[in-house]
Amino acid sequence: MNSKSIDLLNAAVAEELSAVHQYMYFHFHCDDMGYDLLAGLFKRTAIDEMNHIERLAERILFLEGDVELKAASDVKKTQEVAEMLDMAKQMEKDSIKMYNRSAAACSQNEDSASKTIFEELVRDEEGHYDTFDVERHNLKKFGDNYLALQSIERSRSGGTPAE
Repeated sequence: MNSKSIDLLNAAVAEELSAVHQYMYFHFHCDDMGYDLLAGLFKRTAIDEMNHIERLAERILFLEGDVELKAASDVKKTQEVAEMLDMAKQMEKDSIKMYNRSAAACSQNEDSASKTIFEELVRDEEGHYDTFDVERHNLKKFGDNYLALQSIERSRSGGTPAE
C-alpha cells in the first residue's frame, strides 16, 4: 500500500467533489436565467469531474486505501456570469498546479500508474480552463448581448432548457 499516493489521490477526490458542487451550482443558476450554452457547459464539466472522481477512487481502491468523499471547500455563491467564469478558470488553474505536483510526488514514490492518472487529469483540466477562458473572452467581447442571445434562443425553442 502506497499511503502517500492514497493521500494525494484522496486530496484530488476532495477537489473534484468541490468542483462538481460548484459547477452544478453554476449550472442551476445559468439554467434558471436562460443561459443554455453556459448551463450546459457547467453541467458537462461537472460530469467530467465526476468521471475524474471515479478514476481516482478506482486507483485508491486498487492501492487498498479507502475513498474519502469530503469536499475540499464549500460552494461559493454568485449569480454573476463573469464571476462564475473567473471562478471556474481559477479552480481549473489551481487543479492543474495541484495535479502537476501530485504527479511529480507519485513519480518520486515510484507509483507510475498514479502519476499517469494525475498527468491525464492535468490535460483534462487544461481543456476545461481553455473552454472557460474562451467563454470569458466572449463575454468581454460581446457583453450582455452574449447572454441575451442565449436567452432569446431558449425563447425560440419554446422555453425548453437545452442539454
